[in-house]
Amino acid sequence: MNYTPVQPTTSGIIQLTDIDLREIVPFIDWTFFFLAWRISGRYEGIETVHDCPSCTMSWLRQFPETDRPKAEEALKLYRDAREMLRRFKEENLLTVNASFGIFPGYAREDDIFIRHNETTVVIPTLRQQHPSTDGFCYSLADFLAPENDYVGVFATTVLGVEEFAASFEKEDNMYDAILVKTLSDRLAEAAAEWLHAEVRRKYWGYASGEDLSVKDMLKTTYQGIRPAVGYPSLPDQSIIFELDPLLKFNDIGITLTENGAMFPNASVCGLYFAHPQSKYFMIGKIDENQFTDYAARRGMKPEALRKWMAANL
Repeated sequence: MNYTPVQPTTSGIIQLTDIDLREIVPFIDWTFFFLAWRISGRYEGIETVHDCPSCTMSWLRQFPETDRPKAEEALKLYRDAREMLRRFKEENLLTVNASFGIFPGYAREDDIFIRHNETTVVIPTLRQQHPSTDGFCYSLADFLAPENDYVGVFATTVLGVEEFAASFEKEDNMYDAILVKTLSDRLAEAAAEWLHAEVRRKYWGYASGEDLSVKDMLKTTYQGIRPAVGYPSLPDQSIIFELDPLLKFNDIGITLTENGAMFPNASVCGLYFAHPQSKYFMIGKIDENQFTDYAARRGMKPEALRKWMAANL
């Protein structure tokens, strides 16, 4: 996977506070929002449906008659969500913050090394033991050169969620309380998608000429990936403690529990890779030999690491 690394246009950690929601909202992936409410399916054009009955009926007619009740439910939920977003913006109820940086880095076998000031942060990675559809068993370390490369780190968070949701819970209005929480989760992911676009085009600049629609971005047609901690290709949640010194979570309002969970819950943290062949994948199950080797590379006793890796063993 040879390629020529692109030197970032900026260096060090950059923190963005109180990001304008108008920048973030267009990046919401509504499909995952509906799935959080256990409404499956795709609802193309839902954002174009006006409140008038004729527009509503016209949109519903594109669905088979048996699917229309579910589509109507999705439309009502979408309208409630848009109204809640309006409240978020007009009443300044939530704050979106981000922290990110692009650092010199390289890979040795399945370990990623990130240089910061006078220190080096080591991120051991896991390798698939069952090939992807193209026949390869991937590790995230495959997407870094063995020297003179760069790797990014990022975190986004939405502050104010718990307090606003609690105000509805006190009124026994669980619908709006859950709406706030699920919508905030999507906003954190949307902020991560928006930030990734900013990094690709401006802060790192390896895709400065990129001209993709948000719809194309949500299909991950861009160059590079942003795997999040705890997600399929980076499943060890304890890795987040290694990223804290780089991202300075406290500065943007994130705290970590002893189990590596981020608070507020509407937060996302992960890595950036620019390699043109980088792709998302799932580690899946690993055997005891790889687990033991990984524990040694993490500098942790297997019995202590096992709780973090239960889903992959």
